[in-house]
Amino acid sequence: MPVYSEKVMDHFQNPRNVGEIANADGIGELGNPTCGDIMKIYIKVKDNVIEDVKFKTFGCGAAVATSSMVTELVKGKTLEEAEKISNAAVAEALDGLPPVKMHCSNLAADALHLAIEDYKSVQAGKGHIAKVETCDHDHEGIEGLEHA
Repeated sequence: MPVYSEKVMDHFQNPRNVGEIANADGIGELGNPTCGDIMKIYIKVKDNVIEDVKFKTFGCGAAVATSSMVTELVKGKTLEEAEKISNAAVAEALDGLPPVKMHCSNLAADALHLAIEDYKSVQAGKGHIAKVETCDHDHEGIEGLEHA
């Protein structure tokens, strides 16, 4: 069984910003068919700043913890700042993840980026992007990528 940091355990047991935002400005949904994790992130934007963010995640403890952490990292940030949040930054903010769970941080950051892309689509007059993306990371360098 993977060993998790205290921060991972805290965000798993006491997740922040759980739920959904009615009339969200942007929604990003991402699933990983390999392990079954699904994340949905909702953002509310005002004056180019993410003023509210919520998530719903179906998955393992690391998936819940990374979703919770990514919402904490972006609240109050500009869209440009939020777009720079990387998969590695999410894992680092949680004091690391076991190698077999690094794919969970990929989902969190990528779902956020999809929510921002969705917001920009709406702002451009194209409407919401009505699709669920599938994680296509090849997870290189991750030994033994199995869902534990």
